[in-house]
Amino acid sequence: MFKKMFKKDKAEAVMAHATGQFVKLEDVPDPVFSQKMMGEGIAVKPTNGTVVAPVTGEIIQIADTLHAFGIKSELGQEILVHIGLETVALKGEGFKVLVTLGDKVTVGQPIVEADLDFIEKNASSTVIPMVVTNSMENKYDFDWKAVTDVVAGDTVVFESKAK
Repeated sequence: MFKKMFKKDKAEAVMAHATGQFVKLEDVPDPVFSQKMMGEGIAVKPTNGTVVAPVTGEIIQIADTLHAFGIKSELGQEILVHIGLETVALKGEGFKVLVTLGDKVTVGQPIVEADLDFIEKNASSTVIPMVVTNSMENKYDFDWKAVTDVVAGDTVVFESKAK
């Protein structure tokens, strides 16, 4: 009981990872994301190709095909950002990664430059889901924000609190 009384609430704001229109994860046209098989999260229909760090943390994953990256936040959230849908098939074409595995990054720092025109022509969608892949561990409470247009690294899309 005393531990709980003195425990500081740890919380973290998660920012938009791209500039564009907010999309509920349930509305992403891909069942892996819309059915939350990879975790809780949100998505953005981007208006430009700059994809940024949604939190301060460490780059823990960069897909071989450059279409996705993972960040471990200071709170311990493992956040996956997946650029476009069915973009694995592009084999890295249309993506320029600006960081390396193990880099410490700050919120709003550009991580990937994506060629949206190329992705639009060669993949099923440019929508960019962002999911907390360890959300199933039930360590966090999420406070989802009601937003429509978001700015990369600037708009809070949800807050997470350690349980």
